[in-house]
Amino acid sequence: MTMNVHPLFQPYQLKSLAMKNRIVMAPMTRSFSPAGVPGPNVANYYARRAEGEVGLIISEGTVVNRPASSNDPDIPHFHGETALHGWKFIIDEVHAAGGLMAPQLWHEGIVAPKASWLPPSPFEGPSGFVAPGKIGGVAMTLEDIAATIQAFAQAAADAKRLGFDALEIHGAHGYLIDQFFWHPTNQRTDAYGGATLAARSHFAAELIAAVRDAVGPDFPIILRLSQWKLQDFSAKLAATPREMEAWLKPLASAGVDIFHCSQRRFWEPEFADSDLNFAGWAKKLTGKPSITVGSIGLSGEFLAAFQGEASTPSNLDELMRRFDRGDFDLVAVGRALLADANWAHKIDAGHFAELVGFDKTALATLS
Repeated sequence: MTMNVHPLFQPYQLKSLAMKNRIVMAPMTRSFSPAGVPGPNVANYYARRAEGEVGLIISEGTVVNRPASSNDPDIPHFHGETALHGWKFIIDEVHAAGGLMAPQLWHEGIVAPKASWLPPSPFEGPSGFVAPGKIGGVAMTLEDIAATIQAFAQAAADAKRLGFDALEIHGAHGYLIDQFFWHPTNQRTDAYGGATLAARSHFAAELIAAVRDAVGPDFPIILRLSQWKLQDFSAKLAATPREMEAWLKPLASAGVDIFHCSQRRFWEPEFADSDLNFAGWAKKLTGKPSITVGSIGLSGEFLAAFQGEASTPSNLDELMRRFDRGDFDLVAVGRALLADANWAHKIDAGHFAELVGFDKTALATLS
C-alpha cells in the first residue's frame, strides 16, 4: 500500500463547500427506507462515515416527486413532509459528526420492476424504451417533462433549505437523464431528441438550469455521468473528445460545478492515444473540477463484487499518480467505505494493515 496519500487529505474549497479533504463517499443504493422514509438507522449509517473522516458524503439515490420515479418502495424519497423530516435529521446528525453531505437527486426513468411491486403509474422515459428495441414504459409528454424538471428544482430547493452542503443530480447508468442522452432510448423527434448527443442533452441542460435557479449561484451542483449503462456495460455516449466536449460544455454552462465521472475501473483510459480517464477528460474539456470513481481501494470491480465476488484491499499508487498529475480534484470511494466506515481515517493514519475487504454480505445491513 502506498504511503504517499497526504495530498488526498488537503482541504478543498468550491463556492460554499469547504471540504477538509478530497475523499467523497460515492452514492450507493441501500433500500433501507420503508415507504421512502429514511429513519435513524440511515442517519447513523451516514454519521459514522462523517466520523470516519469522509470529506463529503453523497447520499444514496433519493427520488424526486414523480409517480414512477422509483422501482423500489424502500428507496428514500426527497419529497413529502415525512421523508424530508427524515432527511433533516440525517443532515443534522452528519453535521454533528463533523461531516458534509449532498443528496443525490434521482429519477430512475424506465427500469425493470422490483419483484411484485409496481409504482402507481407506468414507468416514464424519453420514448418508452428501457433498452435498445425493448419497450418498458411510456414516452413522456411535454407536460411530463416540465413537471419532472420542476420536481428536480423543488428537491434542490428543499436540499438547500434543510441545510445540505451541496447536491448531486444523477445523470448516469441508464436512468432517466441518461436515457435522454442515449440514442437507443431516446427516439424523440422534438427538441428533447436528436441525432447527436449534444442535441439529446437539451433535457439535462434545461433541468440543470432550473436546479441552478432554485439554489442560487453559490450552492454547488454536482452531476454524475457515465458512458456505460446497466443496460449495456460497453456503451459509449461520446466516442471522441470532440463529442464529449459538445456534450459536457453545455451542461457546465447550465450550472454544473463538478462532474462526477463514473467508471467501473478508474484506471482505464477513456479514449485512445491518452491515459486520461473520464474524470481527466471532463476536467480538461470543461475546466470544471471533477470526481473520479471506480474500484478505488479494492481489487475487482463493483458489479462483480455485488454479484458475489469478494474484493481485497488494493494499493493507491496509480490513483495517487493521476491525482498528483492533476487529472481530477476529488476521489469517490464506494465499496471500501460501505464495508468500513473508518476507511478514510485508516488511510490518513497509515493503518493500511487494518483495511478490510468487501463481500456482498455488507449489503445486508447498514453498518
